[in-house]
Amino acid sequence: MSVAAQFEAANESYAASFTKGDLPLPPGRYLPIAKVAVVACMDARLDPAKVLGLEEGDAHVIRNAGGRTIEALRSIVISQQLLGTREIAIVHHTDCGMLTFSDQDLRSKVRRELAEDVDHFAFLPFSDLKESVKDDVQILKKSPLVLDVPITGYIYDVKTGKIDRVE
Repeated sequence: MSVAAQFEAANESYAASFTKGDLPLPPGRYLPIAKVAVVACMDARLDPAKVLGLEEGDAHVIRNAGGRTIEALRSIVISQQLLGTREIAIVHHTDCGMLTFSDQDLRSKVRRELAEDVDHFAFLPFSDLKESVKDDVQILKKSPLVLDVPITGYIYDVKTGKIDRVE
């Protein structure tokens, strides 16, 4: 059975008991305190909703390779300006693939395997996990496009399931 067929079968089961079709557009879990946006890595071992105790309708979850905020900026602006989020959480994780390569490594691989020049591309790898979280928090705090809201950074441990706050 193809992956698409498996997805479609799983969705049939999910949709058969789906009862959340009336959720409002803006995230609402922590109202009236704050509507929350989460920026997290796309790694399959990290399920931000489960890790943070979220369900559908609770928060905006923005995912990309490494959970990099510069790449998530467009979505954060939309989340804040049009949908009222007023707090941001950033979640990076241990054993991240972004720790395993450099921009030049990946540019060379793409050039070799796809015959494409991506020298203008920043893939945003990092060599220090804690510093990557601090950097991503600072990118948002310094951006004139992001409201002055609480921004908290975490590292999720893929071995224990625990999050540690990065100060």
